[in-house]
Amino acid sequence: MQKFIPYLVVVFVYLAVAADFWGAPKSPEKNAHLKLHSAMIALGLLVHGWLLHQSIFSTGFNLGFYESVSAILWLTVLIYWVTDRNHQLHSLQAFVLPPAALFAILPAFFGDHHLLPDADNTLFIAHVWVAMIAYSLFTFAALHAVLMAIAERSLHHKSTFISLPSFPPLMMMESLLFRIIGLGFALLTITLISGMWFSEEIFHKPLAFNHKTIFSIASWFIYAALLFGRYQYGWRGLKAIRWTLIGFVLLLLAYVGSKFVSEILLGR
Repeated sequence: MQKFIPYLVVVFVYLAVAADFWGAPKSPEKNAHLKLHSAMIALGLLVHGWLLHQSIFSTGFNLGFYESVSAILWLTVLIYWVTDRNHQLHSLQAFVLPPAALFAILPAFFGDHHLLPDADNTLFIAHVWVAMIAYSLFTFAALHAVLMAIAERSLHHKSTFISLPSFPPLMMMESLLFRIIGLGFALLTITLISGMWFSEEIFHKPLAFNHKTIFSIASWFIYAALLFGRYQYGWRGLKAIRWTLIGFVLLLLAYVGSKFVSEILLGR
């Protein structure tokens, strides 16, 4: 039972902050709880990060399905926490923290050993973490796009399925979205190129064009088209939101979907 206490602390912190925000006054920027929220999220990140370090590095480089998703969401919360300090994206914690709470505790119950080969190869480990950061940035971008969609509807006085205390200015949200996507796209490009190289160097076979590779490349083209459309034609609003979410779904199928099928459904 003792080993579950740190996991429960993370879940409590993430869910408590999200729940308190949902019940916050309509002007959260004047809410004294926001500094407390930031401090609590920092605490959750520290404990969550320590748990991930224990589960991933205690027996080599263990990166099974639950550990992978938990790490991606840990990075997503970290990106949110850093970004919020400069851009006041308080509303986004209502989307970021609940899934992070769920997947923070799952490795305690379902964690398994899926050791990666060549764990002593620094470049290969760097490739894995660059990929994880890229997925986290796109996760953040997708959640941010959902928030933008709700903000767009609220701006036009349309009903939404949820009601949040406030939204940042849409122009600021849009600018931040494309900065995040631009950075994620650069890291995804590095991931795809280095993945081809490691496939030859470590596994001694060319990159296999399976569903993981195909979905990853399709996602790359979607984000490339979105960034080109933004630069060339000034794409914004709902068009940008739709392309962001389509690219994220493809990326989700490429990485999380493939790991779920191979490790959870097929038990490999």
